[in-house]
Amino acid sequence: MLQAQAAELRASPDFDWHNGADAHNNDGRNQQENDAMAATTAALGSDGVALRAMTTADLPAAHALTDALRWPHRPVDWDQAFRHAEGLVAERDGQVVGTGLRWRWGPELATIGLIVVAPACQGRRIGHRLMTALLEGLEGCSVLLHATSEGRGLYERLGFVRTGEIRQHQGVAQPAPLIALGPDRRLRPATEADLSTLRALDTAARGMPRPALIDELFRDADATVVLDEAGDARGFAMLRRFGRGHVIGPVVAPEAEGAQALIAHLVGLNAGRFTRIDIDFDSGFGEWLESLGLLRVDAPTTMVRGAPPVRDANARLFAIVTQALG
Repeated sequence: MLQAQAAELRASPDFDWHNGADAHNNDGRNQQENDAMAATTAALGSDGVALRAMTTADLPAAHALTDALRWPHRPVDWDQAFRHAEGLVAERDGQVVGTGLRWRWGPELATIGLIVVAPACQGRRIGHRLMTALLEGLEGCSVLLHATSEGRGLYERLGFVRTGEIRQHQGVAQPAPLIALGPDRRLRPATEADLSTLRALDTAARGMPRPALIDELFRDADATVVLDEAGDARGFAMLRRFGRGHVIGPVVAPEAEGAQALIAHLVGLNAGRFTRIDIDFDSGFGEWLESLGLLRVDAPTTMVRGAPPVRDANARLFAIVTQALG
């Protein structure tokens, strides 16, 4: 039955799984996983809501959903997220009323995000259906997401457990005093020659290989700065356009001193402009960031289904890319 439903859906002209730019997204899937997710999307709900694969043609409607909820995503932010993702939309009477994306980072690791339901359609379990479909084929994988307070109960029922918290800080950045570094340590601009090291540092800190994503972020960043220690890159941070202004992230460093130095440098570069950063709560940077004009506005919960990703003790993720991508 599962294979028959999947075959019927794949035969439909509307069904065409989006292939992300990151080869890891595709290497981790087999036909059985695609069949499971396809069969889940095939069922039409009793309320007339159907799930189908998202395509690039759906991105304007997806942006309209987040815009209605006053989320900060620009069309270009949706474009970037979708380039690395597989997505689903919930459709009713020809209108997109919900979205959900998943990112495969190798065969055993994934993140889920941008679970959005139109305000008029909330309370109809559309979010539950999207999540169930996105989780098809991810059995045995480590799946990470960042939950709002409204969504946390749903994710707990689906087997996710709390592993930490994120603090979203934003505002008009104030000039930041530079952080003194120890002997043989300095900050310097990143170059193309650093890219392989940036990829490795991100993999070590996030516990997920995301080389194509890091390459794209580096190309698009306004600034990428490296924490250099005796000629070796030990950390890095990026300042990028996102949402209502700029975002700082990811930020990877071996310890808090290095992370603060990286963040202070980029806050100073962006002084006088809207700046956002989503930090690991355990960093203890909250009060310091508020002194720089970046006030706390949200506190999503980090949740994982399956074993948490394995991280390197010498590289810590102090600020994430986005709440969707992790």
